[in-house]
Amino acid sequence: MERLVEVSDQEVRIDFSLNCKCRAKVRLRSLCTTTPIAFKVQTSSPYKFLVNPPTGLIPPLSYATLQIILKPQTQLPPTFPRSPSDRFLIKTAEFFPNTPESAHQDSINTWFSTRPHGSTQDLKLKVAFVGPVLLLHAVSCGDLEAVRSLIKRQRPILAEFSPGEAQSLLHVAAGLDNSEEMVNLLVEAGLKIDARVKLDSASHPVDSSKVWHQLHVAVAFDRTDEMLDLINTRGYGSLDWRDKEGRTLLHLAASKGSVGCAKVLLESGADKNAKSKDGRTALYRASANGDRRMVESLIEFGADPTITNDRGRSPLDAARDKEHKEVVEILEQGKAVLMAAIRGKSEHLEWLLQKGARTDYRDQYGLTALHAAAIKGHSDAVLMLVEYGGDLECQDNEGHTPLHLAVEGGSLETVEALVEKGADVDAKSMKDATPLFMARVMGYDDISQFLISRGADSALITSLSSPS
Repeated sequence: MERLVEVSDQEVRIDFSLNCKCRAKVRLRSLCTTTPIAFKVQTSSPYKFLVNPPTGLIPPLSYATLQIILKPQTQLPPTFPRSPSDRFLIKTAEFFPNTPESAHQDSINTWFSTRPHGSTQDLKLKVAFVGPVLLLHAVSCGDLEAVRSLIKRQRPILAEFSPGEAQSLLHVAAGLDNSEEMVNLLVEAGLKIDARVKLDSASHPVDSSKVWHQLHVAVAFDRTDEMLDLINTRGYGSLDWRDKEGRTLLHLAASKGSVGCAKVLLESGADKNAKSKDGRTALYRASANGDRRMVESLIEFGADPTITNDRGRSPLDAARDKEHKEVVEILEQGKAVLMAAIRGKSEHLEWLLQKGARTDYRDQYGLTALHAAAIKGHSDAVLMLVEYGGDLECQDNEGHTPLHLAVEGGSLETVEALVEKGADVDAKSMKDATPLFMARVMGYDDISQFLISRGADSALITSLSSPS
């Protein structure tokens, strides 16, 4: 039987990166001159891969392009470049539709399921994982065979390394037991080192340079214990050495999702707000990636969410643009404001509010930071929250305003602060309780007298017989 289609490559080569979607393209060319060719793609690992489109028609002597998508992976492939467990099967057959509607994808899929065994021409494609991430890992492991195989499959791979990254790769190779073979392999394959970078590196002590490059590898693969050993045992003058693009080790950790290494760097004194040449901080990169855990860690260590890149965009802008809802909530720092209000930590609260943190965040009971500060009697926090836009009349799930809760907390000073700022002394809860009613029920005579002096209506409580 004559072949129906020709495939661009017998191997699907995927440029691998951690924690993000990776894509590859496969092109099918019809060899039939008169009849459309139907195709259907199946994978041995549907939990890992998506195919777009999974079925379709190729007009005579025309092309179809398939996109193979590897879902985000949290670990490196167990074997690479070749993956023995991952394969694709492409079924093809001449297509003779019964109706115009049968050319739709669902109909083509059904049509294939009714084909008798052996009536299709099948193409089998193997999977190979390639790319700079895996090359760096293979070099750091001293795996010559894997390095050779990666370079063979993706010859331009070394061209993707900047001069600084190429220098880093060469230093990693130079520290191996089989350094001579590895360095020769990389150089012969086309690894290019910029003369200026060589000179800059030569100006640093050799040991420090080597340690930095080992740190680079440790961060790339989130090897926390290795980082601690390098920093504590061997020592390094600065953790903020920058590559050609101005990126620090913390930028790399944020880009790779290496939360453990990021914490080690921050605890060891790395600049949490360092900006690369494009003005991006590590927090910006983590926010754009939607990396909730990394964003939480950076915020915990005091990374500034208001720092913008060279286009005036903040980490919050980046998260909103890409609809990373969990990250947006973290960056707005509503929960942090609530906790600072509960604990009465005025200095931290002021820092958060100055950085643009939101005041309208609510917990599961509908409590805002202003509610929390009021019931705890933290009058300074109450005044600060009002100054930064806290809503005096916001209600919790039971209809209580901050003034209700200030009364419940028994703090006259806080009640006075809220009333002075304009709180409604006759606000009603869902059960029609007013602040004055609550004060009388709870026996707070001083608060009752103050509320009455400020115009609270005693008549509103006559019909109530129990507290809210």
